[in-house]
Amino acid sequence: MLKVYGSTLCPDTMQCINDFDAKGVAYEFFDITKDLANLKAFLVLRDSSAVFEGVKAAKGIGIPAIVDEKGEITLG
Repeated sequence: MLKVYGSTLCPDTMQCINDFDAKGVAYEFFDITKDLANLKAFLVLRDSSAVFEGVKAAKGIGIPAIVDEKGEITLG
C-alpha cells in the first residue's frame, strides 16, 4: 500500500488525496502537522533520501511525499 506523507493544510497534499480517492487508489495518510510521530518519520525520510535535495535547496518542505511498496519516493 502507498504511504502519503503530507498535511491537510497543504493544497498539494489535498489534491493528491482527492485524486487518489477519485481513482480508488489505496493509501495510508500520515499527516505531519497533526502527529509528531508522523512528522519525525517524515523528517527521517526527508533527511535520508536524495529525492528531497532540490526541495531542501529551494527551502521547501517536500509534501506530499508518496512512498510505494518498494520504498521508492515520488514528490507531488
